[in-house]
Amino acid sequence: MASPSVYPVVRETHFEGVKLVARGKVRDVYEIGDYLLLVATDRLSAFDVVLPTPIPDKGRVLTQLSLFWFEKLKDVVPHHVVGSTEFPKELDRYRSQVQGRSMLVRRTEPIRFECVVRGYLAGSGWQEYQKSSKVCGISLPPGLVESARLPEPIFTPATKAETGHDENISFREMSRRLGRERSDELREVSLELYRRAAEYAEQRGILIADTKFEFGLLDDELLWIDEALTPDSSRFWPADQYAPGGSQPSFDKQFVRDYLERIHWPKKPPAPELPPDVVAATQEKYREVYRRLTGSELR
Repeated sequence: MASPSVYPVVRETHFEGVKLVARGKVRDVYEIGDYLLLVATDRLSAFDVVLPTPIPDKGRVLTQLSLFWFEKLKDVVPHHVVGSTEFPKELDRYRSQVQGRSMLVRRTEPIRFECVVRGYLAGSGWQEYQKSSKVCGISLPPGLVESARLPEPIFTPATKAETGHDENISFREMSRRLGRERSDELREVSLELYRRAAEYAEQRGILIADTKFEFGLLDDELLWIDEALTPDSSRFWPADQYAPGGSQPSFDKQFVRDYLERIHWPKKPPAPELPPDVVAATQEKYREVYRRLTGSELR
């Protein structure tokens, strides 16, 4: 069980005199001159509903793990981060709320597609495969079981929904909407990011079953934006417990989803409070994946 965090829990931020641009399920976004400030709170969503109970350290894990991957894989594609330790003076009195959980980033024109890469058959990919032996229009070998490792990673884009669920689409449909040249670039970059990250993670006892990337354009240059290979954007499985043929234990919020299924919550607001043992176990899963991937304790 996780030890109590020495850092304050941040469920929602309010910075007087700083313009709030957006408040997502997890991140609060502010305008800072020519840049944006992304603040990863400790909010947690499940089944597209934000839960009333925050998970201590969650936002710090998301931010610091993203920074780790952005730096590690910057030779594949440039990222949008400007800084993560020095912030404008107007944020001085809010330092406890921003330190370790915030990134100052360049503004981009976001590309309105989720760039999903799957190395294993899980989630919506498994559901689709059972019906058609395909995932997002890609034919897969017959007889695969749930959580099976795919012959090679596949690129399965999705539309970004402002509300509700994202929708899986085929690469052909993405190319029709976005253009073939840009779509080819996104597929190539996404697959390379996944391959590099998956190889690194497996050496540290973690399988990256799938993940989603987001990208934006700045003066027509492609930048990696938002978050990078975190437990919120990826399925991380402990390699030593991998057993294809069913669902896998994971280092993400699946623990919370399983609890909500057990209590038969109808998956619509209002969401229930989480009990202390579920909060503590989820906190420890986030911290453990950070330790394994970075080789250091969360600071």
